Amino acid sequence: MLLIKCPYCEDERPELEFRNAGEAHLVRANPIVDQSDDDFAAFLYFRQNPKGLQFERWRHIHGCGRFFNAVRDSVSDKFLTVYKAGEPKPNVEQLVTRGTTPAEAVVESPAPRTPRTKKAEA
Repeated sequence: MLLIKCPYCEDERPELEFRNAGEAHLVRANPIVDQSDDDFAAFLYFRQNPKGLQFERWRHIHGCGRFFNAVRDSVSDKFLTVYKAGEPKPNVEQLVTRGTTPAEAVVESPAPRTPRTKKAEA
C-alpha cells in the first residue's frame, strides 16, 4: 500500500484517501481571450508526462479535503516531498542530499511547526 503524507494533516495516510488532480504549477495565459483556439486547447488538454520526477497536485478527499502539491517519481511511484498549495515550487536538487533516485534520497525535514493553542474555556 502506498502511504502519502498530507502537509495539512501532517500524517501519512493510505493512497485511497487521496485523488490526483493533475500537473502542478501550470502557467495560465492572461487574458485567455487573446489566445488562439489551438493554444487554449493545448493548455486545457495536453500535459507533460515525463519519466521520472513530476510535480503533481493532489487532494486529500477523505481527510481534510485540501489541495496540496507533491514531487513524485513516476517510475518508482515514490513521493520525494509534499508541500502546501500556494507554496513555491521546491528545488528538487536541494531536497536530495545524497543518492540519485528518490528511493535513495534523504529529504530534508521542514522546520517544526508551533503547536496550535486551544481556545480558552469560559
